[in-house]
Amino acid sequence: MKIGDVGPRPRAFDLEQAARENRNYRTVAWSGRYLQVTLMSIAAGRSIGLEMHLETDQFIRLDAGRGHVQIGPAQDRLTFEAEVSDGWCVLVPAGSWHNITNTGDEPMQIYTIYAPAHHRPGKIHRTSSEAAADENDAPANWSVQPPAVPRDRLP
Repeated sequence: MKIGDVGPRPRAFDLEQAARENRNYRTVAWSGRYLQVTLMSIAAGRSIGLEMHLETDQFIRLDAGRGHVQIGPAQDRLTFEAEVSDGWCVLVPAGSWHNITNTGDEPMQIYTIYAPAHHRPGKIHRTSSEAAADENDAPANWSVQPPAVPRDRLP
């Protein structure tokens, strides 16, 4: 299944099939004004990478594979941990440090819903290294972004 981000126009597609077939580290599948859908494929033994988005809540769903989730208020205080597999979801509040490590023998296929949008519409990162090095991955200027929240005001 070929997915192309059509921006904030209506869209319908088989999300589970698209997530299972995606072989890129990250593929932005749809970008709206207030949220965004991405597909991710995490190789066995690899992880999404410890990260935090100050103003972005995330919904993550596994469509294949299994993993270990860590979430917390600081990089060195990941106070929530869970084992997840096909069909499970992970809810990440804005301002939370988080990571999911693939603990299986096959790629972990997931989709993520960001609110608000977090990536450039249609962006494809074939690898996590490519994603980390990308300096041109900002949400579209037509997406609605919240005002910046000072770190000392986070919950």
